[in-house]
Amino acid sequence: MARYKENDLPKAKINKTTLHKSLLIFKYAGQNKWKFYVGLFFLLLTGATALAFPKLMGVLVDCVKNKNAEQADQIALMLIGILLLQSFFSFFRLSLFINFTENTLVNLRLALYTNLIKLPMSFFSQKRVGELNSRISSDISQIQDTLTSTIAEFLRQFILIIGGVILLANESLKLTLMMLSVVPLVAIAAVIFGRFIRKYSKKVQDQVAESQVIVEETLQGITNVKAFANEWYEIARYNGKIAEIAKIAIKGGKYRGYFASFIIFCLFGSIVAVVWYGVTLSIQGEMTVGQLITFVLYSTFVGASFGGIAELYAQIQKAVGATERVFELLEEIPEKINSTNAALKEKIRGNVEFKNVSFSYASRKEIVVLENVNFTADFGQKIALVGPSGAGKSTISSLLLRFYDINDGEILIDGKSIYDFDLEQLRGNMSIVPQDVILFGGSIKENIAYGKPDATNEEIFLAAKQANALDFINGFPEKFETLVGERGIKLSGGQRQRIAIARALLKNPSILILDEATSSLDSESEKLVQEALETLMKGRTSIIIAHRLSTIRNADKILVLNKGVISEQGTHKELLDIENGMYKNLSNLQFTDF
Repeated sequence: MARYKENDLPKAKINKTTLHKSLLIFKYAGQNKWKFYVGLFFLLLTGATALAFPKLMGVLVDCVKNKNAEQADQIALMLIGILLLQSFFSFFRLSLFINFTENTLVNLRLALYTNLIKLPMSFFSQKRVGELNSRISSDISQIQDTLTSTIAEFLRQFILIIGGVILLANESLKLTLMMLSVVPLVAIAAVIFGRFIRKYSKKVQDQVAESQVIVEETLQGITNVKAFANEWYEIARYNGKIAEIAKIAIKGGKYRGYFASFIIFCLFGSIVAVVWYGVTLSIQGEMTVGQLITFVLYSTFVGASFGGIAELYAQIQKAVGATERVFELLEEIPEKINSTNAALKEKIRGNVEFKNVSFSYASRKEIVVLENVNFTADFGQKIALVGPSGAGKSTISSLLLRFYDINDGEILIDGKSIYDFDLEQLRGNMSIVPQDVILFGGSIKENIAYGKPDATNEEIFLAAKQANALDFINGFPEKFETLVGERGIKLSGGQRQRIAIARALLKNPSILILDEATSSLDSESEKLVQEALETLMKGRTSIIIAHRLSTIRNADKILVLNKGVISEQGTHKELLDIENGMYKNLSNLQFTDF
């Protein structure tokens, strides 16, 4: 499954449009907006107390010159008081931002998942699961980090830079101009250099990951490696990859050496230059030692903030990009489906009619999947669809379920267009038993109850019994509470099929779609599943998609599809009487008794 790494998340340029879209996230805050604004107030107080600290430290040092111990005690107490206030303000700033973020993200996650799960099948057919999963996980996490700390830290650093420069100028304009000409430039250069170093580190990590893939593939396919005597080949492949890692890492090491030298000489050299100039001014009587200490502390604040604010801005850019991608999903138009379980308003009878139906998938409009398809399926009838792969059999069931909209023609149920039905009512009267049954990772009971979430234990028990599933369920120690594993991996194919049939029975649909429900089963499982299907098909309209013609001999009508067109239709016997017919040829390939 494809996943995005944090470093792979594209950034978005922060302009008026993207900023407006990013601010839309506040509408999901609901009644929690005030926490963000109060958090900002505490952030301002945190910045203000931080800026007061160097000033008081300078005054404290000047107490040595004045030999004023009483004043020193008062300043020391004030500094402790400021530290206590800063701790108090920081606690409320962090807790309020986190509270605001978590409550906002609960609403955002729910809105995103609700919209995502309601989107039409045409959307999912064009998107990768890994990409969608990344929107809900990686992108939301990026937004979470930004709202919790990055924005607050960015604003705090901004306050320290602006406030620090103003207070520096107040202490000494000459020294401030010198500091601004040296320290910020060195700090920004250090950030750029540091980012370059991180790119090399990432390259090494990527190469290590690729080498691990080789190890994983080799160990998983060790039988093939041994059978082909290709140990030498795998050793050479792994050796080539780890040699690449060493080469990149050594080159990165050189750059790290340059970076360390740069930091030692330039960054600390600039601090030395500022202090030297400050000492010179102090000797000339233009500033006191306390003012110099204050200046050095403010310079440290400003330099560190200059260095940190660039990285914080880059993180905010990533978050803006993540927010844009999340809102792209939220802006997708969903199907009209309720978020809560709704009782069926009307029970349809199940008379189905396709009238001149034509269809092409939106992703490949030039390929006609169905062309002028006409057939009827009356209440209680079994209608079978056969034909080669790609003939359009499964597409008919998808159109009946309104997974996609038809291009031309009409699909009627009980004489009424399927587009005149409420979507939940329409699908609520249908059930599908697919070839590849995918169960959810809960218990057998939960998977059967998926057909009717409010079903009683008695109803679930009866459905399992009718589906020939009761014997194998009772064979498990936990019986109905047995966990089926991810996608039902702990059950055999035949067991999964019978769970799906029980689920369909519990739903009690008017129209049943069987999509090659027995094609991948062994003979014993097929017999049990076929018996369960016969029970399921009683008293309802059944659309049966089949490759095994033995399962549809008793169908009321068989439709033979070829290249999107119904080329033949009739009963099993009628179709066998068509000389050189497609059905007869398919039958001759599968049976030896004709």
